[in-house]
Amino acid sequence: MYRTAASRAKALKGILNRNLCASRYASSSAVATSSSSASGSSSWLSGGYSRALPSMDIPLTGVSLPPSLADHVEPSKLKITTLPNGLKIATEMSPNPAASIGLYVDCGSIYETPQFRGATHLLERMAFKSTLNRSHFRLVREIEAMGGNTSASASREQMGYTIDALKTYVPEMVEVLIDSVRNPAFLDWEVNEELRKVKVEIGEFATNPMGFLLEAVHSAGYSGALANPLYAPESAITGLTGDVLEKFVSENYTAARMVLAASGVDHEELLKVVEPLLSDLPNVTRPAEPKSQYVGGDFRQHTGGEATHFALAFEVPGWNNEKEAIIATVLQMLMGGGGSFSAGGPGKGMHSRLYLNILNQHQQFQSCTAFTSVFNNTGLFGIYGCTSPDFASQGIELVATEMYAVAGGAVNQKHLDRAKAATKSAILMNLESRMIAAEDIGRQILTYGERKPVDHFLKTVDQLTLKDIAEFTSKVIAKPLTMASFGDVLNVPSYDSVSKRFR
Repeated sequence: MYRTAASRAKALKGILNRNLCASRYASSSAVATSSSSASGSSSWLSGGYSRALPSMDIPLTGVSLPPSLADHVEPSKLKITTLPNGLKIATEMSPNPAASIGLYVDCGSIYETPQFRGATHLLERMAFKSTLNRSHFRLVREIEAMGGNTSASASREQMGYTIDALKTYVPEMVEVLIDSVRNPAFLDWEVNEELRKVKVEIGEFATNPMGFLLEAVHSAGYSGALANPLYAPESAITGLTGDVLEKFVSENYTAARMVLAASGVDHEELLKVVEPLLSDLPNVTRPAEPKSQYVGGDFRQHTGGEATHFALAFEVPGWNNEKEAIIATVLQMLMGGGGSFSAGGPGKGMHSRLYLNILNQHQQFQSCTAFTSVFNNTGLFGIYGCTSPDFASQGIELVATEMYAVAGGAVNQKHLDRAKAATKSAILMNLESRMIAAEDIGRQILTYGERKPVDHFLKTVDQLTLKDIAEFTSKVIAKPLTMASFGDVLNVPSYDSVSKRFR
């Protein structure tokens, strides 16, 4: 609050200074041309009009304006090259002076066997550490020298490594990125240091109830690979070593499972740099994705406290069933929600169903929000809530009622149009980021083998009807329920009683 007030005060001071300077210079120039400078100055003080100030319609002499931008700029076409070993290189040009380059791997926690449990979590933390060619110190200095920014992310299905810097540094960016992913040294002291941080992260995980419950609904709702934890379990930490990570990378980081994607880079220029560095990767047939089956289930952890956190979730189709995955995304926007102390305003979801019918009506709710977690072949749609313990049973009933109402056609066209507009806005605003655009290219190619144009998704959103939403929700809540609760769970109703509410 104080920072905002201070910045506003500075802005006001700047405006006054500019106005005073403009008046002083105008009256000074007026001395040579007119004897009315004093009256011009007094007119300004009294709020009147000074003839000494030139009209805003008159162009400034000696100033040439750059050409205006075209009303419509055609998006750059995506170019994809597949190397002989199966690795794909995809680029999209942009007029931006900076570029983002990412290496995306079809490898996540679903590929972890008991021997490698927790490897993807640790690999995310070990990204851009010492390599066989560079010390960590040298790597950091090289990235700083080009003004670069790096990041790494691990998910259940994919790993991503990205670097962002000015286009003039593309060769250096590519070399640092590929060296970090292909040649990690996994030094014992660096691995042990990151394992200590992982332990701290696991210990702090309980302070993020929503994140904790999102993990819980996956472990309770799925049988098979998707039940593998995204965060390294404490029991697996002692078995994670540099040798384990090296073996996991050698088995899974193969050419056919990799995509190098770039936003803001010329395709031919990138090929010249990338091909010599990646063409020797082994050409190994891409394995089938490990199987997962949605079964539903119940997870409860009583820790006491002054709140009950819960999540109700159901299976939805994955991205390979594109239309229904998009319906799930629009449904999430339609249900919306958030915290009871949200600042509100445009885009905050204040007109969503969970805000209007739950947060605004029942002060016992601290937060209530819809979520989705969509994978290639399956996914989850659910609602997370946080209430006072004595209101837990009624709160879960209210959430169930909302989902049942949507399935029964309680949504009107106005609400659906708002949710569709919010979905399209979120897609387009996210793609304005170079790093997100590069990530979108890489992940779509891993999933579909191509990148579908954004207009394709927007058109699908536009075509959704009230009937689509009602039928989809009816089909979803007919699936087995996955339920998770955390905190004071003594008043959380039984799994069977909640599950019967949707029958």
